[in-house]
Amino acid sequence: MPIQPGDKLPDVTFTIMTADGPKPVTTAEVFKGRKVALFAVPGAYTPTCHKSHMPGFVDRVDELKAKGIDVVACTAVNDIFVLSNWAKDTGAEGTITMLADGSADFAKAVGLEIDLTSRGLGVRSKRYSMLVEDGTVKVVNVEDAPPQHSVSSAETLCSMIDRSL
Repeated sequence: MPIQPGDKLPDVTFTIMTADGPKPVTTAEVFKGRKVALFAVPGAYTPTCHKSHMPGFVDRVDELKAKGIDVVACTAVNDIFVLSNWAKDTGAEGTITMLADGSADFAKAVGLEIDLTSRGLGVRSKRYSMLVEDGTVKVVNVEDAPPQHSVSSAETLCSMIDRSL
């Protein structure tokens, strides 16, 4: 069953990029004591992710932070090198924390994985956005199909934050 509002995030390890290179970081290290706007994409550079979903969050980082969000983070079933370059290419570098879920451990643990093997993509994450406070999910917005992005958009999440915090 997919994760729901009120659920705690599972203990999983992501990879982030630091000045010293790739570094493992746990769910607790990312989310404990913070309000986090998390969004997930099926894959960096894929059409909807690259042209619509990520740009919406890049454009609304300041608005999210003005609403009390401490961290805006993106996760994808890609390696951290791909995510780091994608952040550079989209203007997200330095404003959106990229959380590599290379083996889909987080996607599977929250029940939001999608098998895109028939399209040559393997197991990926569904497209969604979440509001997480101190490791507890407050809001989760999951798309029905990968090309859709309105339910999980930055605009939708922004409109829901005022009602949730």
